[in-house]
Amino acid sequence: MSCGQNADPSNVFHMVTTQKVCQALGSWSPSTTDVEQGSLSDPLKEQVSALVYWLCVACLPDGISPKEDLTFQLSLWVPRRLKLGKLKVVRRQLLQRYEHQPLVSCLAGLYGCQWRRYQRARAQPGEVCCSKVECGSFGLLILTFFLSFVFLYFWSEAQNDYNDFDWFNFGTLGFWFPWSLVLLGVAAALFTYIALLLVLAVCLLSEGQRLYLHWSHKIGIVVTLAFSVTATAILSDLWSKEWKTLLLSLQVTAPFLHVAAVALMTLLSWPIALHFFRMNKRVRQVAILGLYLSVLFSLYLVPLGMYSPCIKEAGTLGPPPSLIGHRGAPMLAPENTLLSFEKAVEVGGEGLETDVRISYDGVPFLMHDSTLRRTTDVDKVFPNRTQQDASLFTWAELQQLNAGNWFLSRDPFGTGSSLSETERSSIQNQSIPSLAQFLEVAAGSGRLVLFDLRRPPSGHPYNVSFINTTLQVVWDNINSSQVLWLPSEDRETVQAVDPELQQTAEERGPVQNLTDRHIRRLNLPYSSMSEQQISKYWSVNISTNLFVISQPWLYSLAWCAGVHSITTNSIHLLSHLRQPLFLMTPEEYTLMWILTDVSSTFLIIAVFIFHWWRERGLPFWSGSRQAHETGPYSKFRTELSDVWSISNIVIRPDPQGSPTQSATPHLPTITEE
Repeated sequence: MSCGQNADPSNVFHMVTTQKVCQALGSWSPSTTDVEQGSLSDPLKEQVSALVYWLCVACLPDGISPKEDLTFQLSLWVPRRLKLGKLKVVRRQLLQRYEHQPLVSCLAGLYGCQWRRYQRARAQPGEVCCSKVECGSFGLLILTFFLSFVFLYFWSEAQNDYNDFDWFNFGTLGFWFPWSLVLLGVAAALFTYIALLLVLAVCLLSEGQRLYLHWSHKIGIVVTLAFSVTATAILSDLWSKEWKTLLLSLQVTAPFLHVAAVALMTLLSWPIALHFFRMNKRVRQVAILGLYLSVLFSLYLVPLGMYSPCIKEAGTLGPPPSLIGHRGAPMLAPENTLLSFEKAVEVGGEGLETDVRISYDGVPFLMHDSTLRRTTDVDKVFPNRTQQDASLFTWAELQQLNAGNWFLSRDPFGTGSSLSETERSSIQNQSIPSLAQFLEVAAGSGRLVLFDLRRPPSGHPYNVSFINTTLQVVWDNINSSQVLWLPSEDRETVQAVDPELQQTAEERGPVQNLTDRHIRRLNLPYSSMSEQQISKYWSVNISTNLFVISQPWLYSLAWCAGVHSITTNSIHLLSHLRQPLFLMTPEEYTLMWILTDVSSTFLIIAVFIFHWWRERGLPFWSGSRQAHETGPYSKFRTELSDVWSISNIVIRPDPQGSPTQSATPHLPTITEE
């Protein structure tokens, strides 16, 4: 038969293609059977191979632009139906050249190693975004994202106590290593990896692609999940107080976390709306929309339950807390050395804190740990006494130890590189100071002093008289009014002997009980910070000191809460802070909250309207072409993707054919055999 004759209405697409080939080849007029059985000569095979791309572009009615997916479908259909030898290679070359989608290719390649177009598939209307296995992988990815974020946030907000964590590991393992920073780096790297995977998945969903996660990424997700859960469990057991730090941090970061969470949910509205309108099962639609809206409205209302002392009326912020150097300035010089205390005074410290022990021959000296192993070279001078209590050494023996070299070799705060050669030389010459030497520095600079007094072990010559011995040194070297007396033993006796000492307690209690004991200051851990409690005690002239605060955000929170003084490792940093990092009036915060929620609501509604409009093919402006299932294009499925086929095609009858032959108004779905 000749081209275009006896066209089967059920196979119009096949005949249109055959007709175009016939017109291109001129005189050749194969029958339908010839084409379907592939009985073409070798020269014709080559000619048809060369015409594949021409067909993809030229075989369309006038006024209809070729679609990339149509190009792909034709390049796929022609080789399979005509069985033209090596056209499989042509198909792939056309696919790579004319089906190039750099964004989708990059997303699918990174997420599932699907770098080629024929490896991917779009989510068809009415289908879910992925198989059950991939759905489970996506759910596990979301769970891992949140758990890894919780651990990363938990550990990053614990930076205030990294030094304690590292020294705890030193005591357990016997060697120094910055484990806290390593843990932070690993947590940040794993969270970044999971976050990137989640972004890739959301972008693929936004492009209507079906998800396929590569097996290597699945292993990475499981490893990250195991790390986050294990690390959180271990730190919760050993360092449970850090959860209180996390709750305190929310009083500063919650407003910004709220804005970030609402912005994230707003971005997620795009893929949610896309797949919501493509689902053909009402149960799925209700489930996905109900879950999304539940989370969204919960975030909208979070500020109703948020509290922060830094949200306060203008003009009600008090003075900044006084800074008391924790064992001096331990970031700039070795802790509990004269150089450290001199540095603390130099950078603006208003008080000095230390720990006092009594030597075997009755000399009060400065040492925090019960042994000398961490902050001296006792392992070299007295290798057989490294685990012996520091109070069992005589003052002469203590003076043989170097108390500075460890600071240069271990660099516990990472500040060693900023030291000059003169400072390094001074550090190398530091020794253990006596209480008398420490009090002379405080008295000469007019600074307050606060110290813990450790009772000597049983059998020590001064186990009973250590308080009297210490008091005598205090009276000999400093004015009693500069001393915050912390030891609780024999407090009433000490108060009776020297009422000028500022009695300081380490625990909270009823106001009446504290006043009866002549308590003038509370020395509390920062985790017990409470604006209401601080205000209550200050109403009876009992001030509050919090320890140990070294991070600016924590100092800002203490400032807003009305704390009077803090003990810190970082006087040189906090002394330059002129106002809290976060400070806002209630009116400003309410405005920020309302604008965030209203903007999010408007954008989400706009996204849902857009997808509703697009999925129904309604025009966006006057005169625009419609693009829905009854218009110029209709969707049909292939094994790889949604493609657009030509509908309402008018086939021009052959001049030699039947004059009554009419065009087929609709094109049925094309499937590959």
